Amino acid sequence: MKMLDWGKGFRVSELCFGALPMGPLQKNLEPERGAEVLLSAFERGVNFVDTAQSYRTYEHIRRALDQWDEYVYIATKSNATTREDMKAAVSEAQEALGRERLDIFHLHAARVDVDVFDVRREAYEYLQECREEGIVGKIGISTHSAPVVARAARESELDLVYPIINRTGLGILSGTRADMEAAIELCHDAGKNTYAMKVFGGGNLLADRRAALDYVLSLRGMDVVSIGMVHEDELAVNLALLAGDEVDGELWERTAGGESKGLHILWLCTGCGTCIEHCPNYALSLDDGKCVVDRDRCILCGYCAPHCPEFAIRMV
Repeated sequence: MKMLDWGKGFRVSELCFGALPMGPLQKNLEPERGAEVLLSAFERGVNFVDTAQSYRTYEHIRRALDQWDEYVYIATKSNATTREDMKAAVSEAQEALGRERLDIFHLHAARVDVDVFDVRREAYEYLQECREEGIVGKIGISTHSAPVVARAARESELDLVYPIINRTGLGILSGTRADMEAAIELCHDAGKNTYAMKVFGGGNLLADRRAALDYVLSLRGMDVVSIGMVHEDELAVNLALLAGDEVDGELWERTAGGESKGLHILWLCTGCGTCIEHCPNYALSLDDGKCVVDRDRCILCGYCAPHCPEFAIRMV
């Protein structure tokens, strides 16, 4: 497994294990099962995991860490806007992960505009204090917006940036794929560490994963990719692709996903609109009093599902 030197003692694997899909927002694996998949990744050289307060996968990760002797870097994030809420988020991560020092802590800002560093000033400044005290190693921002990535390049207190980027530009807000490419280069030139999310478009680009991966890794400054996984087969395919190896045809088909995979709104929907407020990609809207999904915008993140008071959203 190729390792990248990010400075400050960080030496991370080029494959970052995305923990979102194993949590209740998507697959909802039991923590024991999630830990098994994570341990398989650790055994094969992956030493970097991405999660978030809202993913509710801390227990999965903690169980894996408790069974592994070598160091694993963990990146987490929070939607907190105030000092007190961010303080609570940091404390929650420390306790749940069993670590006093948190390697990477992001402002979780998928849908927030370029004023994010002003709107979340209190939370941002608290993370800076945590870094000074050694509680946090690096501060970052997780975003779907090209202008926010460009703004991040000018933020002297920011260590790294976690942008959405993929071959078709799926999920990019407030800008084009070309805009995001240019913004990522600005971050690289400014000395920010960068790693990519939604390389496979939330599962929409699984049919041609090699091309999708090659595209992202061809970008200047983008040499680490975060890919969500819930099974050892997916891990095996991703590792083979990164190594430039051929993938067994049967294994490829088993991990390619089905035509039915997508976000579905059940008849239980009352049209309250709560889910629309929490969709980071503006893929939900109301039509004749019911929520509908724009398949061209949906990146299958599952962020909307927990906010539905009628439990009318399913990822299948």
